[in-house]
Amino acid sequence: MTARLLLPRADDSPGVPVDIPRDPAREAAERELSKPMYHENDPNLLQRALDRFWEWVNGVFDTAAGATPGGVVGLVVIVLLVIALTVALWWRLGTPRRSPTTGESLFNQGPRSADQHRAAADEHAAAGQFNQAVQERMRAIVRALEERALLDPRPGRTADEAAAEAGRPLPDHADALRDAARAFDDITYGGRIADQQTYLRLKDLDDQVERTKPQLSTVARGAAE
Repeated sequence: MTARLLLPRADDSPGVPVDIPRDPAREAAERELSKPMYHENDPNLLQRALDRFWEWVNGVFDTAAGATPGGVVGLVVIVLLVIALTVALWWRLGTPRRSPTTGESLFNQGPRSADQHRAAADEHAAAGQFNQAVQERMRAIVRALEERALLDPRPGRTADEAAAEAGRPLPDHADALRDAARAFDDITYGGRIADQQTYLRLKDLDDQVERTKPQLSTVARGAAE
């Protein structure tokens, strides 16, 4: 096939039609259209990429809306429910930072009495700092047991170890002590966020443990082991 071009005359009168092969004609047209003057108002690369992205998003949205009961309205409701569920889980569980571990010492400072740990816990709780309040209250519980000779003072003891050992002379509180140790680990090492209810549970446990008489035979058997 051939293409017909008009070759202009010097006097600007209508040109003389000339037949040329198709491929050279196409190449000539492409060269002409590639000139910058024809692309001054074209969108830039970023704009073209954004246009393609939004076209893709719209296509996905339209496809999902067509497959969702209720169409677009139903899809919007589902998306809002997913967002609400995500926010609720984040608020309840906190932001995960790293996997919980129980291999670090319960006490990270020098020796302090149980009353000093309790005072620090109450100060943190009054300031709304429930993570620190829970940590100090757990330390108070363990230090009080050491002061009562129900636990031997041992550097490097973890919260889980303290709870397991304390559960022998205080079997009625064994489960609560394990729960308290788990809360301490989740908050200290697992990135969980404590609330007032968690702190009040540990404070109540501290009061109960302080008033509970140990089973001395169990203490003696544990010491013998």
